[in-house]
Formats: sequence, C-alpha cells, structure tokens
Amino acid sequence: MFIAPFVASPTPVVRQMLILSDLKPGETLYDLGSGDGRAIIMAAKDFGAKSVGVELREDLVKRALGNINELGLETKAKILQDDMFKIDLTQADVVFLYLTTSANEKVKPKLETELKPGARIVSHDYEVLGWKPYRIDNFCENPRLGYPSHTLYVYKR
Repeated sequence: MFIAPFVASPTPVVRQMLILSDLKPGETLYDLGSGDGRAIIMAAKDFGAKSVGVELREDLVKRALGNINELGLETKAKILQDDMFKIDLTQADVVFLYLTTSANEKVKPKLETELKPGARIVSHDYEVLGWKPYRIDNFCENPRLGYPSHTLYVYKR
C-alpha cells in the first residue's frame, strides 16, 4: 500500500538527519520508504552503521541495489522491496521517515510497539502527532537562501 509519494530528501538534509539521530558505528538504521537508498547508503558508508531500506516501488529498489553494489556496501546496506507495515523493526536503533503527517499517523502504532527503548526516530518535514520531539531542527539546505527550508523532528522512544 502506497501511503506517500516518492520525493527524495536532498543529500545535505540526509546528512543532517543522520547527525541529529546520533547514529553510531554498528547501530542499525531503518529507512521506511527509502526511495533510491541515499540515506541507507550514507549511513553505511559515512557513519559505519548497518542500514535497511524498505521500499515498495520496484524501480527504486533496483536503483538502490545498483548503487549499493557499485559502492561495495552489500554487507552493510540492504534494501527490501516490502510493505513497511510487514517488516520487523525490533532491531532498529534509528528510523527515518519522510512520509506525510497522515502516513506518520498510520505507522506510529508500529513504531510504538516494536521500537526498543532509546531508539530514535527522525522525520523530515512532517511531525508524528501526539509525540513530543526532543529536538526540532530548522535546517537550511542552502545557506544562500537565508531561511530554513526543512524541518527535522527528532523523537526518542
């Protein structure tokens, strides 16, 4: 079931999300609706994390797999062509969301049930209603713009 359109998070935004998540080497990141895999690739390559992308669209999964293989990250990054509601998140230390507020509302019970204490959730531009973020970052992707262009919400279970 598609619950949000694919809109790629710009690379500087992905990096900021990873920094805000305090992702450490050896931890595991899950990106729900991972698109072309840019977040899971950066998490594995630059942060030393294990990473799992979950994406429904076959074309995006193939693109992500190609990039993972090209970079030799097969042991650190993987992508599943699957429904985010059917995968097990109990091993996640960090979860990325770039969905919509209504989609976040649909995935919220799964996050509340499956995430271990201390797991972090970072949502790009859309809040998880009813949760209090411990950090909100108004991130300016391009400083020449002079105003924040993205809001990043960081939550902890």
